[in-house]
This record gives sequence, C-alpha cells and structure tokens, in this order.
Amino acid sequence: MTSLQDRLAADTAMGPVTLLVGNLDVQLHYYRDVLGLTVVERPDERIEGVGRPDVVVLGRGSTPLLVLRHFPDLPPTQRSQAGLFHTAILFDTREDLAATLASVAHQAPQSYVGSADHLVSEAFYLTDPEGNGVELYWDRARSDWQYDAEGHVVMDALLLDPNDFMARYDGRAANAGGGRPVVGHVHLQVGDVPSARSFYVDALGFDVMAEWHGALFVSAGGYHHHLAVNTWNSAGAGPRASSLGLGEVTLTVPGTDDIGALRERLAHHRIGVQDDGATVAFTDPWLNVVRVRTAA
Repeated sequence: MTSLQDRLAADTAMGPVTLLVGNLDVQLHYYRDVLGLTVVERPDERIEGVGRPDVVVLGRGSTPLLVLRHFPDLPPTQRSQAGLFHTAILFDTREDLAATLASVAHQAPQSYVGSADHLVSEAFYLTDPEGNGVELYWDRARSDWQYDAEGHVVMDALLLDPNDFMARYDGRAANAGGGRPVVGHVHLQVGDVPSARSFYVDALGFDVMAEWHGALFVSAGGYHHHLAVNTWNSAGAGPRASSLGLGEVTLTVPGTDDIGALRERLAHHRIGVQDDGATVAFTDPWLNVVRVRTAA
C-alpha cells in the first residue's frame, strides 16, 4: 500500500513537449499553419561562434504547448528506438477539434494516419513531416467514463469516421475557436513495460489507469492518462542514441513541496537528477528526458 506522499499531486498536468527538429521552417509551418498553433516566443539563441540552436515556442495564447529546437546535424530517429510515440493535444470542444482536423484535410492530408473512439475520448492521429506522432483529441466528461472491477478506466479503439466528425461538428460553428488546447498526454515508446512501470509508477509517482494491448496508461488525479508507454515498435530497445525527435517531456506540479517530495522519491530509487531549485530533470531507462516544474 502506498502513501499519499508517494504519488504525484492530483492536479499534476502536462507541460510543453520539446522536439529536436532537422528542418525548423518545415516543422514550424506544420504546427503553426496546419495545426493552428501560434508562436508564443522565439528567443534568439544564435550566438556568434557558439552555434546554439534556434528555438521556437508554439502554443495558444500565452500557453506553450510545443518547443521546436533546431538541430540540423542530428540523424533522424529510428522507428524501432525508444522515444516519442505521439504528443497528444487536447481540445476544449469538438468544434475546435473539427476545425483543426479540417485544416489538416485541406493542407496536409498525407499526414493523417488514423482515428479511434476510445470511449473516454475521440482521437485523430497524424505524423508530422519528420515522423513525430501527433494526436488531436477531445475528452468525454469523466462522469461518462466506465471502470472495470480493478478500478481501471475502460478504453477501446472503435471506428471513428473523420469526415463524419467534421460534418457533424463543423469548425465554422459559432462556438469554435474560443478554446485553448493543452498537451493532454504524451505517449512514449520504450523497451519493456515492466521497467517503465517501475520508473513512472513506483519512482515518479503516477497511478496505473489501464493496461491495454501491451501498453500501460498512467496518470495523476484519476485522469485517463497523462502518460502512456508501449513496445509496439520498440520491444527490446535500449537507451536512445542521440537523434531528432523527442527532446523532453514536461510535467507541472502545484508547488515547491511537490518538487521536494519528488526529489526525495527519486533519491530513494537512486535516480539522479539535475536540480536548479525550481525544476528537476532526469532520464528514464531509455534516456527520455523528463522535467518537472511548478505550475507557477
């Protein structure tokens, strides 16, 4: 039996995801002009003689969702290596989701790879120009979620017609465009699920919400999942080689006490951290970088 201080706070949430990209212009066009994100910040990190990468922070309003860091000399990520499966962007309304999906259909239909009704959510899957997975989704109300005998949320992958969805929830409707999407969850590729459970549940402090078709879904506060892991493409994968793709995953916790409790848990599990006093950063067994900071 675990104690409360062994778990992440109930209102833990996902922060921005960092991608290391080879062609910044192409990736910026996709996420800004196709998916409708806006440039929140573009700090000039080009220092003469140092060669630091260009950075673009994308989001909606002042909320960052995605950080693109330009690393043109890195090799492409391999489908079989550990890393990012997809970044999942959560929309307030079906109308906003439909509007973005219509933009994909008009400007980049080749990036669409599938869809599913997961019972807790309706989701559409894309692949960006450099092979990073993207999910666009909308959640059903928690009161409509179902649970099994073990208290795990019930999910499925039922047919969901994107054309019917766009027709039913026309993005031109009056209530479209008012919401601000957030990073709802992140799905990772790992080498094996038991090691991922030990890291993300036992050490980091997430709760198991579901196990489904070789994937593990974990969260804080009873959400269907803030983070998922699978081995569908990456079974047996070892630590990641340096490549394009995932740079880091960010979590936000309510306050400094939560950072302190996490720091103690990680030390107990002999997980090394980089600690600047405001955030802690560490790597999972596959060298995926996780950064945790306070919501403020």
